[in-house]
Amino acid sequence: MPTARRGRFAPYVVGSGTVGLAVALLVFALYAVVLDESPTPYLVTALIAAVVGTPLRIIGRAGVDPTRREALLGVLVLWSLVPLIGVVPYVMGAGMGFVDALFESMSGFTATGATAINDFDAVPAGLFMWRAFTQWVGGIGIVVVFVAVFPQLAIAGRQVFFAELPGPTEERLTPRLRTTALSVLGAYLALTAMCAVAYVMAGMPGYQAVAHAFTTVAAAGFSPEARSFEAYGLAVDWVAITFMTLAAVNFALLFRAFLGQPRDLLRDPELRAYLVIVLTAGSLLTWHLGDVYGGTEALRHGFFQTISILTTTGYASADFELWPDRARVTLVVLMFIGGSAGSAAGGIKVMRWLIIARHTAREVRRTLHPRAVLPLRVGARVIPDDVLRAVSAFITLYVLLLATSATALVWLGHDFVTAFTAAAATVGNVGPGLGLVGPMSSYAEIHPLGRGILTFNMFAGRLEIVTVFVLLTLDWWRLPRALGRRPVPRRRFDDPRPLWRRFRP
Repeated sequence: MPTARRGRFAPYVVGSGTVGLAVALLVFALYAVVLDESPTPYLVTALIAAVVGTPLRIIGRAGVDPTRREALLGVLVLWSLVPLIGVVPYVMGAGMGFVDALFESMSGFTATGATAINDFDAVPAGLFMWRAFTQWVGGIGIVVVFVAVFPQLAIAGRQVFFAELPGPTEERLTPRLRTTALSVLGAYLALTAMCAVAYVMAGMPGYQAVAHAFTTVAAAGFSPEARSFEAYGLAVDWVAITFMTLAAVNFALLFRAFLGQPRDLLRDPELRAYLVIVLTAGSLLTWHLGDVYGGTEALRHGFFQTISILTTTGYASADFELWPDRARVTLVVLMFIGGSAGSAAGGIKVMRWLIIARHTAREVRRTLHPRAVLPLRVGARVIPDDVLRAVSAFITLYVLLLATSATALVWLGHDFVTAFTAAAATVGNVGPGLGLVGPMSSYAEIHPLGRGILTFNMFAGRLEIVTVFVLLTLDWWRLPRALGRRPVPRRRFDDPRPLWRRFRP
């Protein structure tokens, strides 16, 4: 491929994303007119997005094979630029300050669900729908990146399981990326529509059903209700439980199940482990809540909150800040597990824990059989060393970022429970924590500098952390050889030509 075409993929991705955002904002401007609200915040934001994105899309090219550097650059810039543009509706529509607006925008596009809004009555209905839509966009965006891009870059820790799925190869990424994106988007749209219809049938009003469908399928957690799902009944809660569970399943597997291959779901070791965790933790939490609620209510809240935290959705069916300590500790543990790789869920992911568990068991066996050849297997597949190294690096950086941000919050004057759970909830894209950031509270009470730190946590956690920390390496900032200057040819001292001819061009 000609080197002149290199560097065109990242501008195309960023430009396409921002132009698509502009189109969506125009739709919401019309929606604001229908609701008799001011369309100005959406029109101004659409203009900014179009001015930024159109030149990038013109410069970029879709039909080129991106290098690893270009793929990473496209992902990083897009996930930085879109939330930054998304600040405008919150500032103009709800009167929020820049720090709070950036926190809210980043929480939306990263599908975290942490909010800095205190007074829900002061926020227009159209802005609540836009807020939910940003999470839906962020959910499908990270699914496509996780299924189609991260396996290519050895970041996801699950790339060995994508050999038979529609996705990229090392030779050609772009065409396969487009095929994968369309396939996953179809499953995502179908699941969203089914979720909205199910909410309506369970008794939820249409506006709230659509808003919650956006955030349920995205495993995100924003709700137009200040008390989240505490405002709804039993039927709505079980609809949410069903679709939150599906949202944390690998979307490539769901797509194959839609195509008539449901056996692939049962063969997947990560899905089996995920369902075991749901049943075990849900039963344990139900038992812990036996003294707080009756049998049926304990089952409802136990499984709802287990799946909500495990899948990093972040809905609340009750104020679990008031629950016994053993129940709250169970929820904190679930924050560190997450859903399946290739799903809209955040967190560390079940697949990584499976790899770490099998690796630990192998090393224990190696102490008894030091010369034995013990391949690392998850299911029927052997995990190569590069995947194990990627998972180890991810876990290390995850813990480092969590510890550093929690320490910073304590230094800023917050208590340990608030600091630790706020850091865990943002790095894992869970949303609510404990203490000042409990399920019925907001992050508005966190120090402004602390909200800035937590905003970075959401960004890094959504992009698998390793992707962001690549920016701190010297290799990232070195120009590729193809973009460097041509070496100047050396002159030979034994050149027989006259001196005045040697330096002619």
